[in-house]
Order: sequence, then structure tokens, then C-alpha cells
Amino acid sequence: MTASGQPDPPATPVAMVRDYAEADYGACRGLWAELTEYHREIYGDASIGGNDPGAGFDDYLATSQRIASWVAESGGRVVGLTGLFDRGSSGEVEPVVVTRAARGQGIGRMLISRVVEEARARGYEYLAIRPVARNVAAVRSFHAAGFRTLGGHVDLTMDLTPRRHEWLAGASLHDLDFDY
Repeated sequence: MTASGQPDPPATPVAMVRDYAEADYGACRGLWAELTEYHREIYGDASIGGNDPGAGFDDYLATSQRIASWVAESGGRVVGLTGLFDRGSSGEVEPVVVTRAARGQGIGRMLISRVVEEARARGYEYLAIRPVARNVAAVRSFHAAGFRTLGGHVDLTMDLTPRRHEWLAGASLHDLDFDY
């Protein structure tokens, strides 16, 4: 209630989700670079993404399985990006990125909700999301958003050449210990 006894006005949403537009290219390429830099940090490997950490966004846009992309806008600025890939009878969320300054406000969940809505409308049987194993914050966020089932495949890898980063111990599945 306001001081005059009137009901409080509706809260202004922190962000709105809308379709990606060509005018969003620069902001979204910047978000992709931010995501790449984060991967560099969590792996301790400055070579991830090459010399241009935003270049992967161009590959993302050119991916033939990409159905649509959406952005989160707040205060007139693009602060988040997500998309939906067609994988036959299922869909895949790729990516989910929210700029560091806007995290913790529910924007990622808003983006995921938009993808879920589209996947349901398309009649997909499943919706997958595949964060890198070391992105613990993303795994926790996606779990909280409802992704609680391990999908059809688990990526197991073996180093065949020396790594530029050290693996971390501490993951387990089926009572087996793994590095990540």
C-alpha cells in the first residue's frame, strides 16, 4: 500500500524477453565474448575462443539447426541471449548468457522460460541444455530452472595431448569419480 492507502503499483519487470533482431548483433557478439572470457577464467586457459572471443557468435548465427534466438533487454540495453536448436524430436537451449552486471535478477530464468515455451509449442519430446562441466554456477542455475534429468548421453573425454589447463577433481556419477 502506498502512503495514501492505494495499492502499490505493479512492479516493473527487471527485463523483457523479445526476439533477436539484426540490430542486436553487436550487443550479442559482446555477450558471446563475455561467455568465452568466463570459460577462459574457469578453465584457466586464455586460448579458448582464439584471438577473437566473440567470433563464435557468427558461427552460432550460421548454425542450420538454430530455430530462433531471443534477447533480454533491460533499461534499453541487451543484457541476455538465448536460443533454440532443433535436434529432431528434441530441442536444445544454446546459449544462455546474461551479462555479469545483470546476473542474479532472474533474467536467465526468463530467457529459459521463453525457450521452454517455444519447445513445447513445437511439440518436442525433450529439451536439453549442455553447459560445460566446469561451469558449476550454470549447472546449479539450470537445475533450479527444472533441468534435473541427465540426458541420453554423457560426454566422457580422455586427454590425448598435454592440456593447457588442469582438470579439477570432485565430480561423480554412478559411484565413479571424474575430473572436470
